[in-house]
This record gives sequence, structure tokens and C-alpha cells, in this order.
Amino acid sequence: MSVRWLCAAVLVAAGLSTLSAAAPEPAGDAKKKRLLLVTHSGGFIHKSVVDAEKVLKEVGPKHGYDVTCWRYTGDPAGLEKYSERFRKDTGEAVGPEHCGRVNKDTLKNFDVVLFFTTGDPVNKDELQDLTDWVKAGGAFAGTHCATDTLYNDSPYGELIGAYFKGHPKIQEIKVKVEDPKHPAAAGFADGMPYTDEMYVFRDEPYNRGKLHVILSLDPASLVFNDDKQRKELARKDNDYAISWTREVGKGKVFYTSFGHRPEVWKDAKTFHPHLFGGLDWATGKKAADAGPSKAKVAD
Repeated sequence: MSVRWLCAAVLVAAGLSTLSAAAPEPAGDAKKKRLLLVTHSGGFIHKSVVDAEKVLKEVGPKHGYDVTCWRYTGDPAGLEKYSERFRKDTGEAVGPEHCGRVNKDTLKNFDVVLFFTTGDPVNKDELQDLTDWVKAGGAFAGTHCATDTLYNDSPYGELIGAYFKGHPKIQEIKVKVEDPKHPAAAGFADGMPYTDEMYVFRDEPYNRGKLHVILSLDPASLVFNDDKQRKELARKDNDYAISWTREVGKGKVFYTSFGHRPEVWKDAKTFHPHLFGGLDWATGKKAADAGPSKAKVAD
């Protein structure tokens, strides 16, 4: 039986709502939060999604999280083709055990959902379920290309806080810590150098009046590939946010644009404290200010 039909059979048997093979195992520690990592990549597939899985599975429990990973959250009919793409880019396949659907039934099994995605990991109805779940008190988080996701659904852009516009080459930038008291600022010091692929966001829906910015980059440290790219990507307000939070109803959202390089995911000294600090805030394990940041005045 092909991977496609095996996955479809399992989904049908589960009533098209949950996938028993991908359901989280009972937590050994009742205090642990249940984290779902979704790496469905309908667009560009980052090789580091596999590193993200391995790292979170390994260190998640040490930080108080039981981790479930879904590589594919789309229509079962597209799994076989997707698995071929995923194997080509990452060296690993996608089987039924890596499948799940994000909807009102499956979301009940998790405390926080983390997107490391491109393309459309959910359909319109599932996005509504996710949004409603967050508003009711769920925690939603995104790393790197989570802002390179669901462009045709403006509610998602408002939920995550911004849409990706472009990026220069991987480089070392200087990080500005805008809220050093926030748990997600852990690991970073103001002016600290850090190397990754840095995103520039579209003018909308990004809005400091709706977001609490934790980290941004020093504009003077950002080098565009050439003058053409500078004209296309440079923000007039010189506002290059890296990480932020926002409250949505009773729920919370955390985002960081770090995470392109495998080395970032393996960085226990800096990235792990940053990521888990953000997740701890989103899940209510740690408190912090979430008030909107002031509009940035161009230098």
C-alpha cells in the first residue's frame, strides 16, 4: 500500500479529525505543557525543520514540554508527492506517523502550537479553528518562516503579526534587546552579534501598535546583497523587528524570526533560552509585559 493511501486510510479511520499515530503520548509529568510542532512546508522546505524536531524532542522535556511533531498537515491525497519533496530537501521521508490535521478536535490535545512552516499548513476552516482556539486561551508560536505562511488568509497575518517580504544573505547582525525583562530576551544582550538569515517584513500587517517587540536588529548592522535589493527591501522606518509577542483574546502569540540555520536550533546558550522563554510566556508559565511597543522613529 502506498504512503498516500495508508495515510488516507488512517485519517478516515480517525474520522478525518485526529490521527492516532500522531497523537501525543500521555505526559509523564502532569506539569509539562503539550507542544505541537508543525513543519508542513508547502513552499520552501528548510533543511533545519528536521533539526528543529530533533532538538525539541531532546530538550523540550527538560524545559517542561512534551513534544509532538507533524511534518504534514494537508490533504492525504498530496502526501506521497510531498514526501518525495521532503526527502529530497532533508534526506528524510514523511509517513503516516508524521501526519495530523490542525482543527478544533486535535487542538484540544495541546497547550501550544508552534509553526515552522511555509505555504498552507491549514485550510480556511482549520485556520478559523486555530484562531478561535487561541482566542479562547490557547498559545500559538512561530519561528522563522511562520511569517512566510498563509499569504491568502489575512486573518493569519494578523494572528502571527507580520508577513515576510524578503531577506538578504545569511550574515552576522547586532541584536537590540528592546525588553530585557521579558523571558524571551533570555540569552541575548543588547548589541550582541548573532548569525542567521534575517527577515524583513512587509509594511502590513506589521504594526508596533499591536505588537510587543522584544528583539530587533541594529539597522546599521544589516547588509543588503546589492543596491537593487536595498531599494526593494529596506524599510523607510528602519524598523527591523526580530521577535515579538501579542495577546489575542484570552490567548497569547509569540514569534521569532530566528531559526533558518541548523546551528541556531542547536544553540543551547542563546537560542534555546530565547525560544523557551517565549514559549513559557505564551503558555502562562512566566509573566511579562505584552503592551504594544511605541512606533519606531527612523534614524
